[in-house]
Amino acid sequence: MRVGLVLGAGGIQGGAWLTGGLDALASETGWDPASADYVVGTSAGSMIGALCASGVPPWFMVAHSRGETFDNVNDARGRPAAESDRSAGAGFRLERALPPIGPGSWRLALRTLTNPRRYTPATVATGWLPRGMFSVDGLKDTIRSVVPSGWSPHPNLWIVACDYETGRRVPFGRSDASTADLADAVAASCAIPGIYHPVTIDGRRYVDGGIYSTSNADILRDENLDLVICLNPTSTLHPIRAINPRDAFNLIFQRASGRRLGHETKRLRAAGTEVVLIQPLREDLEAMGPNLMRRGNRTEAIAVARRTVARQLAEPDNRELLEELPAGRPEIVRRPTGPPSEWPPLAELQRRRAA
Repeated sequence: MRVGLVLGAGGIQGGAWLTGGLDALASETGWDPASADYVVGTSAGSMIGALCASGVPPWFMVAHSRGETFDNVNDARGRPAAESDRSAGAGFRLERALPPIGPGSWRLALRTLTNPRRYTPATVATGWLPRGMFSVDGLKDTIRSVVPSGWSPHPNLWIVACDYETGRRVPFGRSDASTADLADAVAASCAIPGIYHPVTIDGRRYVDGGIYSTSNADILRDENLDLVICLNPTSTLHPIRAINPRDAFNLIFQRASGRRLGHETKRLRAAGTEVVLIQPLREDLEAMGPNLMRRGNRTEAIAVARRTVARQLAEPDNRELLEELPAGRPEIVRRPTGPPSEWPPLAELQRRRAA
């Protein structure tokens, strides 16, 4: 059974939702998400997908986000895992550069001006927004705690970013994309225009892959997969009624994300691929709140996602599609029963998964 795993964009709160959702997926099905034949991550999904595909089990991400103490547990660099940024690089540090003046990408701005219908509204806005001022170094540090250099050991981890000059979607990790360090690719995929500084890879600047699509599920349509499992934090079938301008904007954004995801899902199914689509429920939206870049409340968002995703996985149509997933190693799929001091090092878990 050939399986693809798609993790969508969603900011800091969306990353928390994905963490809880992946843990529910693993514990409820007994399947190791990192064993997917393809893992596609966009923005927040690129961070969670890169960590998962590179040997960090979802249960460890949950425990780390909760602030648990990890005695004798080291990261890939041999440093205590507890020293890794628990906010997954969510801090805002100014980039050492001249203050931005005018559009961040004149070339993209002019392209969208001459032919706006070719581009998504997010891409049009990206060209005209000023260059982001905050550094992505914290994001890189988080990835380097697991993969110090080079790419993930997963053979088909694709990290989606967008070319800042053309708006073109670029899946780093695919054979036709430029070679990049995993940390740089994830930072590029998370570089929200107007907030984070763009990331330069092989002489070109890249920004958040979510400006093309928050999900990018259709990128797998030609891979002859039997099943694609997509967790998308920014779309929902249970929107919260808008009572102020900020809520109204979120509602518009959620609907646009949902329409795009629906179109991508149709393309996958037309290619003969079954799709299990997991989206936030009303409880998730209430836990995450309207500001997806808010650092607080991640623990609650994770806990709620574990419950709501488990419910969605148990729905008859989804359960039938997931029954054929192969069982993963117990120590990878579910949290060990002992205290963290008795857990195997992350490097050992990586070796066991690769064996």
